[in-house]
Amino acid sequence: MFILAEMKHVTRITPDLFGLKLNDAIASELNKKLANKVVLNVGLCIALYDITNLEESYIFPGDGASHTRVSFRYIVFRPFMEEILLGKIRSSSPEGVHVSLGFFDDIIIPPSSLQHPSRFDETEQAWVWEYDTGDGGKHDLFMDAGETIRFKITAETFNETCPSNPAVALGDATDASENANKVPYLITGGINEPGLGLLSWWN
Repeated sequence: MFILAEMKHVTRITPDLFGLKLNDAIASELNKKLANKVVLNVGLCIALYDITNLEESYIFPGDGASHTRVSFRYIVFRPFMEEILLGKIRSSSPEGVHVSLGFFDDIIIPPSSLQHPSRFDETEQAWVWEYDTGDGGKHDLFMDAGETIRFKITAETFNETCPSNPAVALGDATDASENANKVPYLITGGINEPGLGLLSWWN
């Protein structure tokens, strides 16, 4: 679920941090820049693990800050494909079941990956597994918000959320709105296998 990602960055240290040890100042700046941010094709950054290399620091004309090229390792949330995780149902919609891990909310289980057969109950705003009792009857098992759910990672999607064309940069409302609605890192899960789904189903 968590990996160590090797990264490089030129870190700018402003004069107000010159009283700190260089390592401490750089660690503070890296965490300020990266913690709880998604790096494209890397994952959700959690915290600095260690600094592996510091090169010489430079001060450029007209800029009182120092600039240091740093190599470091960062703890990143990026689960493996087929990994099984526990989360809580945040909400449901016709698009699927939305799951949260507490520190990460952009997880969806689409209708095609739910236990079969399932239906969306508009009144309860919840997905329902129509469980076959084996005697010709069916029992409705609701996937209510707040319930703990066990799911398998089936896919991940990274999206570039920075302005990517002049229209966005110049304030094109439509493109800017579409860009703002993009999720930088979306995880897709599945529960259509025995043992997956709400923990209460398998007690």
